[in-house]
Amino acid sequence: MADIQAFNGLRYDLGHVGSLSDVVAPPYDVIGPQLQDELYKKHPANVIRLELNRDEPGDDDRNNRYTRAAQFLKNWRREGVLFSEAQPALYVYHQIFTTGGQTFTRRGFMGRTRLERFGEGKIFPHEETMAGPKQDRLLLTRACKANLSQIFGLFPDPANEVQNLLEKAVAGATPTEAVDHLGVIHRLWPVTDMATISTVNGLLGPKSIFIADGHHRYETACNYRDELVAANGPLPQQHPANFVLMMCIGMSDPGLLVLPTHRLFRGGKPLSAPELIAALGDSFTTRSGGEGPQAAHEIWEEIETADEQGTLGLFTKKDNRWTLATITPAGRAKMASLAPEHSSDWQGLGVSILHRLVIENLLGGAAWPKPRYVHLVDEVVEGLASDEFPLAALVMPATVDHIRQISEHSERMPAKSTYFYPKLLSGVVINPLE
Repeated sequence: MADIQAFNGLRYDLGHVGSLSDVVAPPYDVIGPQLQDELYKKHPANVIRLELNRDEPGDDDRNNRYTRAAQFLKNWRREGVLFSEAQPALYVYHQIFTTGGQTFTRRGFMGRTRLERFGEGKIFPHEETMAGPKQDRLLLTRACKANLSQIFGLFPDPANEVQNLLEKAVAGATPTEAVDHLGVIHRLWPVTDMATISTVNGLLGPKSIFIADGHHRYETACNYRDELVAANGPLPQQHPANFVLMMCIGMSDPGLLVLPTHRLFRGGKPLSAPELIAALGDSFTTRSGGEGPQAAHEIWEEIETADEQGTLGLFTKKDNRWTLATITPAGRAKMASLAPEHSSDWQGLGVSILHRLVIENLLGGAAWPKPRYVHLVDEVVEGLASDEFPLAALVMPATVDHIRQISEHSERMPAKSTYFYPKLLSGVVINPLE
């Protein structure tokens, strides 16, 4: 059963730092060098110095970005920049954002969740992980002995019973608030009432949790715990390293949006639209979708309206044309033969069809470099203004239902199948592991 508990979180003392907006940061994996530099300059106690400390000349095994992060964390705790919550708490967390001209509020809560290896209990992954990011996060966890950012977990709750209970607990209370670099408003309330916390734990106990984002950090938390066990023997049941900081959001929350991740491909011989159509063969029905990168907006509107995973928008730079391609029964049969190890749910995903059938098989692009992943159609248009990308693809995102179905098959989706917007902030709450 899922075991989600209250904990004594570390939070910024606004009396020391002023505005919370000045000291928080996005997750490490979406921070480029320019944003990293901006966050460094924003405030001397910005969490970037923990989450993604800079490499410096002369770094070695004893003095490096991980050891510097650990020293900052130690200093900030000693100096009172960070304080420990007086009572164990769950943390209600709202994100208010605008997309497509509409304003949404995504609601959830943070707690510490007991770790279990994937496939051994009620916590399921949905995406593949890579060794490099896990090693990076493990080195940081060893140094800081803390979860600096939260895993993003989803759980089934058709009536939003859990979140509605927590909303009642914070009704009328003033939240701590931050605004991030994208204009998203983040609000936080601690809930320390033990009766409420106990009820939440009971409601969540029989439910499954599906990792929406943070797979590398979740596996890192398991690896860190296992290292401690190997070095010191079994940990006490309530040892903090048996848990990981997790944001929990009900799958039926009206503010839960999954946005697309489109692809800009490098490599391969440039194709014209007729050459692309010939390569697709009987696996797809095709029709012309217009000329020039700007036509991407009309193509994407049509794909979104159809809401079919098997429909792709493909741009060939050679002749500057878009092709709308929809998989046929012959294409689905070919997909099944190419991915017999996967379920029909996995085989039917737009990203699976794009990569396994189109790129790797029909276009022979298995060895192509990793594509550039972008989320906005405007980013696709901007990327196609250069000659860097001979091929682009507009593809539907996987849905929350897809995540649940494929996770329950013990499968993992291709990379970048989902993009949950907005990202959760680092530095809102830190979970110490000692």
